[in-house]
Amino acid sequence: MKIKKSDLRSAARLAASQALYQMEVADKGLNDILAEFETHWIGQEIEGDAYNPAEVEFFRDVVSGVLREQTPIDRGLDATLTEGWPLRRVEALMRAILRAAYYELRSRPDVPARVVVTEYVDVAAAFFGPDECGMTNAVLDALARQTRPAEFAANR
Repeated sequence: MKIKKSDLRSAARLAASQALYQMEVADKGLNDILAEFETHWIGQEIEGDAYNPAEVEFFRDVVSGVLREQTPIDRGLDATLTEGWPLRRVEALMRAILRAAYYELRSRPDVPARVVVTEYVDVAAAFFGPDECGMTNAVLDALARQTRPAEFAANR
């Protein structure tokens, strides 16, 4: 059975968010984290949990792109988050999700902005409740409209 590209990308986004989180909390380097996820997580079964196959090149692009562009990504997220809640106060996994999504909005014009927002809200929903998912949606929607206004111009 052939797996759809959209499913491979969804799994890559989930894995990228988890990898970015793990890099931050475990202080692992890029090469180590890529090797670990590609060898032991993506498409594997661990303790009864099946991890879906993912588009590895897309996973690598998101993880390495966030690291490469982290300063402007973090500045943009800080500017968009609610006053008094800088990015450093956001929970580490949520930070990873927001960074990965904003990287895609900034650097992957091949992916429609609405797809990016929906996909990363879904990633957030795998770990957080409705309040956090709502915040994720609001922040990413604002960033999407700011980063890619042409994609939203027809719907005003």
